[in-house]
Amino acid sequence: MKTYRKRIADDILKRKLEGKGAVLIEGPKWCGKTTTAEQLAASVLYMDDPEKKAQNIAMSELNPKRLLDGAAPRLIDEWQLAPKLWDAVRFEVDHRGELGQFILTGSAVPADTKEITHSGTGRFTWLTMRPMSLYESGDSTGDVSLKDLFDGAVEIDGASELSLDRLAFLVCRGGWPQAVDMRDEIALDQALDYYDAVVNSDINRADHVQKNPQRVRRLMRSYARNQGSQVPNTALAQDIAANDETPINEETVASYVNALRKIFVVEDMPAWNPNLRSKTVIRSSDTRYYVDPSIAAAALGIGPNDLVNDLKTFGFIFETLCIRDLRVFADALNGTVYHYRDKDGQECDAVIHLRNGKYGLIEIKLGGDTLIEEGVKSLRSMKAKIDTDKMKAPSFLMVLTGTGDYAYRRHDGVCVIPIGCLKH
Repeated sequence: MKTYRKRIADDILKRKLEGKGAVLIEGPKWCGKTTTAEQLAASVLYMDDPEKKAQNIAMSELNPKRLLDGAAPRLIDEWQLAPKLWDAVRFEVDHRGELGQFILTGSAVPADTKEITHSGTGRFTWLTMRPMSLYESGDSTGDVSLKDLFDGAVEIDGASELSLDRLAFLVCRGGWPQAVDMRDEIALDQALDYYDAVVNSDINRADHVQKNPQRVRRLMRSYARNQGSQVPNTALAQDIAANDETPINEETVASYVNALRKIFVVEDMPAWNPNLRSKTVIRSSDTRYYVDPSIAAAALGIGPNDLVNDLKTFGFIFETLCIRDLRVFADALNGTVYHYRDKDGQECDAVIHLRNGKYGLIEIKLGGDTLIEEGVKSLRSMKAKIDTDKMKAPSFLMVLTGTGDYAYRRHDGVCVIPIGCLKH
């Protein structure tokens, strides 16, 4: 029997079940939603069980309450196959009057929501799951805690065991739970299989519209080239036209990107809007990211050796890995990850902002003294722009690196921390 690796979402799910009648876990296929939910579920309904799928969907139309019978919390896996279950669960939660009754999991937003008549406010709470962070997969030592940094820890002591070659492998393998314990060459196949499944079938589940697989491949390749930027759909269309013989119009790009968003393959990052000392126009466009760096590597058709031989490409796909991990960690701390960019060219790769108002500024650099110094300079410039009369000063400034053996705090207070020793 395969050993269950503890997930950061475990404790979040337990807490959320104590506060609401139903929890909806959303996230990409293969990221571990069902396995995590099974750890707490007392009974399970697998909606997409091939032997019972048609029967389950028919029952959801005729008598949805029947599908809800079972010990609580009852897990309803891939609930979006029968959208009528949403209102049935909401009704059942109301009438039972007890918390922690249902866990719903879904790897896609329902294509048709017209049968859902109630938002679920007050009955449902949401939990987003992503592929594993390096800490969850056992590839980070976890010596340095984000929570401790927010709590004001001065001493930083941590070591990373990741070489450049190993980091390149982890970027291409991704955080897919199934791949974590596999032999390296077999593990790399999992992200390619995931990418092929998205291209050939999964993207069509989002809106029940059949899409041209070659067009999907071109769009996903362009999206990979433009990760970490705020490019509009028009620019993606132009990029495809410049790099491929057959152009795609802006409307097609928009519909394909929206479909990828609905199946949680892409997760763009919103802009941060702080109080500044002087007026400046803040760019409000979202930053483009895949939910896992391995999808970008697969879309570009590159492997670990390609990354090591092209450090520029390595750098921007490494950024996607860092954003994935920071999002997983931020969820555990009741926080959200943002980016910052203004008209003056000031940028900040990631801002983790907690609900209590604390926040930390992070620059992501693959490694090397020159790049780290660039990151430090940018962070100090960003800090100087913030009006601390109107909001708190940042809890920490961090350069998050790929290479480097140790975590430390510089004399100027900036933390330099390898991703291979970070945890929540």
